[in-house]
Amino acid sequence: MKRDIQILTGQVLAADCRKTIAQATPRELYNAVSKAALDLAADAWKRAPGKRVAYLSAEFLVGRLVYANLLNMGRLGEVQQMLLDAGVDANVFEEIEDAALGNGGLGRLAACFLDSAATQGVPLDGYGIRYQYGLFRQYFEDGFQKETADDWQRFGDPWSVRREEDAVTVQFGGQAVRAVPYDTPVIGYGMKTVNTLRLWQAEPFQAFDFNLFNAQKYAAAVRERDAAEDISRVLYPNDDTDAGKRLRLKQQYFFSSASLQDMVRAYRAAHGGDFTHFADAYAVQLNDTHPTVAIPELLRLLVEEAGMRFADAVQVAHDTFAYTNHTIMPEALEKWDQKLFRGVLPRVYPYVKKLDALLRRTLEQRGVPMGEVSRYAILEDGMVHMARMAIFATHSTNGVARLHTEILKDTALHEWYELYPERFNNKTNGVTQRRWLALANPELAALLHDAVGDGWLTDLSQLKRLEPCADDPAFLARFMDVKREKKRQLAAYVEKHEGVRLHADFLLDVQVKRLHEYKRQLLNAFSILDTYYGLKEGRISRADFAPTVYLFGAKAAPGYVRAKGIIKYINELAELVNGDADVNGLMQVVFVQNYNVSYAEKIIPAADVSEQISTAGTEASGTSNMKFMLNGAVTLGTLDGANIEIAEQAGAENEYIFGARADEIARLQEDGYDPNAVLAAEPRAKRVVESLVDGTFSDGGTGMFRELYASLTEGASWHKPDHYFLMRDFIEYCDARLAVNRDYRDARAFAAKCVRNVANAGVFSSDRTILEYARDIWHV
Repeated sequence: MKRDIQILTGQVLAADCRKTIAQATPRELYNAVSKAALDLAADAWKRAPGKRVAYLSAEFLVGRLVYANLLNMGRLGEVQQMLLDAGVDANVFEEIEDAALGNGGLGRLAACFLDSAATQGVPLDGYGIRYQYGLFRQYFEDGFQKETADDWQRFGDPWSVRREEDAVTVQFGGQAVRAVPYDTPVIGYGMKTVNTLRLWQAEPFQAFDFNLFNAQKYAAAVRERDAAEDISRVLYPNDDTDAGKRLRLKQQYFFSSASLQDMVRAYRAAHGGDFTHFADAYAVQLNDTHPTVAIPELLRLLVEEAGMRFADAVQVAHDTFAYTNHTIMPEALEKWDQKLFRGVLPRVYPYVKKLDALLRRTLEQRGVPMGEVSRYAILEDGMVHMARMAIFATHSTNGVARLHTEILKDTALHEWYELYPERFNNKTNGVTQRRWLALANPELAALLHDAVGDGWLTDLSQLKRLEPCADDPAFLARFMDVKREKKRQLAAYVEKHEGVRLHADFLLDVQVKRLHEYKRQLLNAFSILDTYYGLKEGRISRADFAPTVYLFGAKAAPGYVRAKGIIKYINELAELVNGDADVNGLMQVVFVQNYNVSYAEKIIPAADVSEQISTAGTEASGTSNMKFMLNGAVTLGTLDGANIEIAEQAGAENEYIFGARADEIARLQEDGYDPNAVLAAEPRAKRVVESLVDGTFSDGGTGMFRELYASLTEGASWHKPDHYFLMRDFIEYCDARLAVNRDYRDARAFAAKCVRNVANAGVFSSDRTILEYARDIWHV
């Protein structure tokens, strides 16, 4: 018999706060509905026997859990009706903070994988850190990014269950802390499988005693408490200082060690002291290099606590671990100062040395010349190279888009590919259609249901049946109605949160992602300024120009001065465009604050154009590109990351591709590239770049714009001028953007392109990705 969530919610409210559904505050309702749903999921939340996957990740950007879990449980409509019947806004939970346990694509991918694994019956548990505060809450002050603490737990965390009995001890050099797990159910669609996200919280060994009268003891207790809690206090502490670097390394070891201890303990309880078959019980996936320290930690546990020979332990680790690479940029391939590493992790460092020695012997046996060994060595130039350790000590290294994997094999990790070609494979990223279509865009989901049924909820390839609808005028009219409604909803959301009235009837051109130079938000801004000049001066016909909103959302890392300068520049550009009555009926520039998962759920379904303009060969994959495609936006982008596969699936004629390809970028890097020659030959490019320094915009005397200008025209100590080739692609980008604008004026033809994108998004489901991992890497 199906239990009634309304009755359970009412019982929780009565017990906890003596209120009815109609009387409860949003926070009380959120906690009551969540507890009721958790109760309903309890019977399915059981650990199945057999091999399990442990997905180790520094981030799990799960967003707001309540709606997604209710959808997967089949209870969302029931709860919304319950609220409406009580006179409560069905969107009341919009006030609840996102679970701020990640920053960008890495963490959102991990969250999609959790959903897909549970939906597809893959026994996978996530392991990470229960950060007290997220990255930060972003706000703008005079156009500058400012940061404040992201206290995401202020509404409570009813979906997490503290498991005191499973706490373990994690030891550093001169410090030991308790790692206490908090478990969150990962509910698959239809609730056939409920996996677990286990996040570790760092705590001191003794509860803090506020009644200590001895001043010295009190101060020592405060220091011990703070030193422990700092480890799980904030996502990505600033690592500009040695103390920041130490804290980051502690974080990585903290959750890696706690997770492995958890697995070792469970294995021992089930199988006894023979760890020879540990890899038959667990597959451990390292999501980027952050958890790579898990490799020497497992070796330590196997040798010191299980009594295994080092050589045998290495074989177990090799069979257990697999590594996902998320970048080709050398500066992003993590490495640690050996002295710092040894000081923070004195018990682990000897196993790193042993691995390095084994690697050197292996290279000698394989005939690698002595002069080449430094390119592979784990310990080299006073550093511990984590990516090298990850490749050497695991059985699989995968990229996350076809181009990315080919670049890894051909250039970035070519020497490793020659050494171990059988270990390299591709797993193109995906997104979960349940959150990014069914939940974020119920209007489009309903239209798809009418057209092709709802089988796509668990098999996205079924959207291929939608393709004939791109030629059906009645369907296209309904699709355009949906897009208009999503724009209207977004405009209301932006007005509420930003105090800005968005033009809901304009073409919506969107770039939302982490702020980084290689993602080229500055190129986007330069193009908008060029369009502004073109409209003002008549180069672009006003009569033929479709009015456009250019929308940005992005956070810059607190210490990333250039990225913060780009945010300030875009906000200055917005002031210029939005304040000019001569063009503000044609253009609007909006930079939303504190972009997060919940904001993305509003923006992506409303978008007409998805800006994916990274320098070719720099973006590993991207997942926002897939979310936009799934919701019926065309891609304006370079042939980078998964854009290539998107264009292949939907047809290049349904996207807007521009710019240098990865092979041309490689040639320019090899043969020489002079952006100043481009500026001298192209007045439009020169004009927008000069706006950084000619007084068009003000950076408040910070020097940010001058430094950005120098980065493009002079370079810096670590890079040549225009490191990300903005000037090479500028005119092509402007032309492609105007082509989108022209095509948009034929509403039906443009809608047909959008529908073909939706119809061909099937391959970009994280369900497909997770099943490939399960088949090819984890063997579960």
